[in-house]
This record gives sequence, C-alpha cells and structure tokens, in this order.
Amino acid sequence: MACDVWRFPSPRVLPEFKRLAHGLRSSNISILDAKTFYIPNLHYDGAGPDAYFWVGNGSEPNIMGIKVPNEIGSLEPLRGYQGEDIEIQLPGNLTMYDIDWLAVWCVEYRHNFGHVYIPKDLDIPPALGQTKIATTSSTVPTVIAHGTTSKPKDVNCRELLPGKMNVKWAIVGEYVEIELNGRISEDQYMAFGISGKNGQPMMIGSDVVVAFYDKKQRRFRAEDYYISALSQCDGKHGVCPDERIGGKNDVEFVFGDRSHGVTTVKYRRLLQTNEPINDQAYPSDRQISVIAAVGPLNSQEEANAHNFRDVTADDIQINFSSKDDHTCKDALDSIRQEGGPDVWPTRVINGERNITAKIGPTGGKRGYTPLTGHPSWGIAWYLNDMLIPEVYVERGQTYTFLIEGGDDSTQPAKYHPFYITDSSEGGYGQLTDGQRRRETVYAGVDFDKDGYPLPTAAGRYCEWKHRSVDRSDEIAKFEDYMKTLYLACDETDSPPVYLNWTVADDTPDMVYYQCYTHRNLGWKIHVVNPGMTGKFNGSHGLFAVSSHSIALLVAAVVTSLLMVASGRRQF
Repeated sequence: MACDVWRFPSPRVLPEFKRLAHGLRSSNISILDAKTFYIPNLHYDGAGPDAYFWVGNGSEPNIMGIKVPNEIGSLEPLRGYQGEDIEIQLPGNLTMYDIDWLAVWCVEYRHNFGHVYIPKDLDIPPALGQTKIATTSSTVPTVIAHGTTSKPKDVNCRELLPGKMNVKWAIVGEYVEIELNGRISEDQYMAFGISGKNGQPMMIGSDVVVAFYDKKQRRFRAEDYYISALSQCDGKHGVCPDERIGGKNDVEFVFGDRSHGVTTVKYRRLLQTNEPINDQAYPSDRQISVIAAVGPLNSQEEANAHNFRDVTADDIQINFSSKDDHTCKDALDSIRQEGGPDVWPTRVINGERNITAKIGPTGGKRGYTPLTGHPSWGIAWYLNDMLIPEVYVERGQTYTFLIEGGDDSTQPAKYHPFYITDSSEGGYGQLTDGQRRRETVYAGVDFDKDGYPLPTAAGRYCEWKHRSVDRSDEIAKFEDYMKTLYLACDETDSPPVYLNWTVADDTPDMVYYQCYTHRNLGWKIHVVNPGMTGKFNGSHGLFAVSSHSIALLVAAVVTSLLMVASGRRQF
C-alpha cells in the first residue's frame, strides 16, 4: 500500500527583481517564512525621491499597495544599495499568502522600479519571530488590519483640499476601498464622505468617515460618522460617530501610516450598508457629490469643528466606478523644506542650434528640485549632457533637437517623448481635456482629426546612470558629479529622431522643454528677439557657448594681441 510522502514546509526561491528603473537588480529572492524576504545582491541607486519596498495585490504593482519596512525596520525612503544581502519583513498581520507581488515603488510618482511575483502554491514555514529584523521606526508605525488585502481594479485620485488632502479609491466587488492622504498634525482628523445634498457641499446630513491617529491607543482609526447638526455630538444630534447614536461602525480599517508630515489612512466599506438612516449608499452608476474637511480632535478623540478654510467649498462629484480618474497634483509631501548642500549653478545653452536630449538623474538636493522649486521623480532631461540647462533661442530661428528619451510606450519608465510648452511642469499626456485647453504646445505634439494629441518626438533611450549610488550630496561641482555617471543607450535599428522647431514671432518670452508622459523633467527656454542671444553672458549662471562663438572669441583675442605688439590701439 503506497503512502503519500509528507514534506516539511521550506523556503521558496523566486526570480530576481525585474529590472525597470534606477539600476534596481538582485540575485534570486527567497521567501524564508510567511513574513520574511531574503534579497541577496541588491543594487539600487537610491535616487528615487520617495521609494519603498511595496507589496500588494493585482496583476502588477499599483498605488494601492502597502509599505514594507527596510532591513532595519525603517519606513524612510530607501537609500542606495551596492550588492548588499538583506532581509525584510511584512508589517502587521500581513503574510505572503495575502500578497501577489513585492516591488520597489515610488509613492510620489506612482512608478514601479522593479518587482517580483509571489506564487500561490506556497508551502513555507510559519513566521515564529525567529529572524533578526527589528520592526521599530522613528515614524508612527504602520498598522495592518486582520485579513487579506483586496485586489484593486479602478484606482483613482482627487485633490479635495489643495495642498492638504487627497482621496484615492477603488471599487472591489461589493466594497469601495478609500485611501485618505492628509497634511495634518497628530491632533487633527481628516473627514471624507457623501455630501448631505447632491449638487453642493453640505455637511448637515452627510455620511462621512473620520480618519486620524489615536495617540492614546497608539493606533490609526477610521470611524463612521453621521452629521445631523453643526454642533458637538450630544449622544443624539451633532457631529456623531454612528456608534454613539445607535448605529454601528460600518468602516473596516485597512492600514495607516504617517511620514514627512502626511497621514495616510486606508479603509473600506460596503457600497450599500444595512443602515438606511445613518449611512448613504455609494452609487456605482453615476456621480455623487462628496465632502471633505480637516479639523482638530477633542479630548475624547472625536471630531471638533473645523476652520472654514479647511472644508470643501465647491461641489466635487465622483463616480466611484470610474477608471483612471486621476487629477491629483504632486504628492502632499513632495517638496520638503530641509537644509542641505549648496545648489549647483544653473547651466545655460546660448547660441547652439543643435541640441541633444537624454535622460539622467536629478542631482538630489543640489539639482532639479532646488533649481526649479518642483518635485522630481528621480530623472530629468539632460540637454547637451547638462542637467536641465536654461536654453536661449531667437524668434525666427530653427533649432534641431536630437531626442533620446525612449520610444517604447509599453515601458513607461523608459518612454519620455520631448515637447515644448508653456507649462512649467509638463506631462501633457496625463492631462484632462479641460487641463489641455489651458496649456499651449509649441512643438513635439500633433493632433489627429478628432483633436487627440500624439507625441512626435520620441527616439531611442539613452540615460546617464550612476556607476554605484547617487553621490550628489557629497560632490560640490556638477562637472565632478558627471564623472560618477556613465551613458547607457538602448540598441535599436530605428533611425534617429529629430525635433525641428522654428520659433514663431509670437512665441512668449518664456516656454519650457518637458516630457509628454511625466511631469517635472524639464525646465526653461528663454525666447528673445533676433540678435539678442549674444547679449546674455552667463548672468544666470554657468553657460555653454557654441564652437562658433569660441572661434570668434579666440580670433578676437589673437587680433588684440597682434595690435598691442605692433603698437597700435583701437578706440
């Protein structure tokens, strides 16, 4: 009689990280137990502005994932790695059976640097706390609710209070999953829900969730509220948790996090609950007015009255079944006011008719963000091998750009069509029709008969890459920083792609070179009248002069020396 062979649970070996961006690579990753990854030979340049180990569900990494602490238990953005072997552990009650992938993910720009999939047929040891990883952090700890995370479908994002609060959402079966991001202090809450009256932002009669960090219990919370009056809850009326007025908390908390001054709370609730009075249904077939507010917590950890500036003043309508409804601006923590090293001087291109455009790193605290005031997502345009120089052009002249920012639209990390616009941020391909009407494009985009935009300046991919990790903080001169980079270009049989731009007479004095698919890669183009480029002599910083200009300068110096030698002077 044959017997089945029983096998002990054992670690599972996975492939290496998929190599997508920022030099991310590794050897084969192992799952040691139900909570622990072993990542050998990890390489990452550390240049992503807001990158983390990231896990979640779905066919590929997405914004509805969860941060995983690094090898020392920290939730700070990842540093650079040069072939190190590390272990990381899933937070809270999360296990390998709850997730579909592990990635290195940039939260600020929703960008996947690389990932590995988790198989479903795992037979691995349980997590018994035997590893050496400590899950302590200087930030408020992430808390994960019991149970598994859900597979997101329709991920969206809206700005509710400019610069203060965003909402992300996805419908998952009979539930709506909602993530609130708020620039709030630890004694404040953020509230979001269905307005008391469709077509306008009305607090009275609204069904909201109040999310906050409970300092007494040291945990994040998401509480179901019903607002019957603009007054403190007396147990029957006012701004009341459902549980205080005979209802129940129909909100399921998923996770919370606080870093860089931004609190994140994710929760879910049924589209239709069993409470007809206190809870409004979230319709999946139409838009509905929503409302949001930020305010102080009282001593009972309940919502107090908010400031009149910290509530939605306009009617914001959301279709919770929509797809790709993403109009959020930059992440709330994207520009951090920190001390740092001296900024590199601005580079200038003046008098050049032929300009190359490649991709490269942003230069950390010396580069893109301090130069422009805009957040970066780790890469920027390098024109004539200089980080975002300011370019001077003349009206009526034609300029030729050799574009090497990538032409494969199936690889977003390596697809950066070049265009010229009046927008200081760019990203024309991300905009809504209404936003596009407010932007003027001068080159690099054509429009079909239906008015749909098509980028035209997308060539092979060339990127200046770090030889090891980003060393911008320790290098005072940009020229020395360039010595830490090397140029890598994709092999292709396609011909070079050029953008020829004849500057029209009515072009404004300031336009910008940008990336069509992503925001904040480029910078300024100064437009001047014919013959005026020679008037600018580097008052904006270091500049690049053309070979023709150098020849004229040398000739002038030689002539002057000859005149002095012959005893002649010219006045």
